[in-house]
Amino acid sequence: MAFELPKLAYAYNALEPHIDARTMEIHHTKHHQAYVTNLNNAIAGTDAEKLSIEEICKNISKYPMPVRNNGGGHYNHSMFWNIMGPNAGGEPTGELATAINTAFGTFAEFKTQFANAAATRFGSGWAWLIVKDGKLVVSSTPNQDNPLMDVAEVKGTPILGIDVWEHAYYLHYQNRRPDYVSAFWSVINWNQVAANLKAAK
Repeated sequence: MAFELPKLAYAYNALEPHIDARTMEIHHTKHHQAYVTNLNNAIAGTDAEKLSIEEICKNISKYPMPVRNNGGGHYNHSMFWNIMGPNAGGEPTGELATAINTAFGTFAEFKTQFANAAATRFGSGWAWLIVKDGKLVVSSTPNQDNPLMDVAEVKGTPILGIDVWEHAYYLHYQNRRPDYVSAFWSVINWNQVAANLKAAK
């Protein structure tokens, strides 16, 4: 089965004013679609065609760079669309809130650490909230790498991620990455992040 571009659960303009419709449309239909197309081309005729994207990522060191870049791009963006939504934001509740408070002391401290990881990732990459050895940890990765990959500096299961490639924010925020990161808190779908936490455990 070839990998496919996932449909969004909301309209391209649903995250405005925080993330603009034009950015969402280009990001989804052009950037993510290119990762899917290039990944399918890179694994054509190999055993990887039978594997899930998670399985490919976990053994990424076995594959050539086009699989790493495009496989990571597909996995990362598929999660990214799902952990955002309209009428979202606020603060998490329940088990997720408890896990964040246990790991970071307060939600505010988690936000500070996550925003710092996003702001200080040099060049292109991602910042993550991951489950590592049963605990929540903030990390970041370069390019389209992710913490599932066996090459990641900090390994774990991602439950929340923010894309800090310029294509994710430049039309609206230009070089003001911290403003984009700040706006991201208003579109996080904490119910999905909580579901990701349950699945990771």
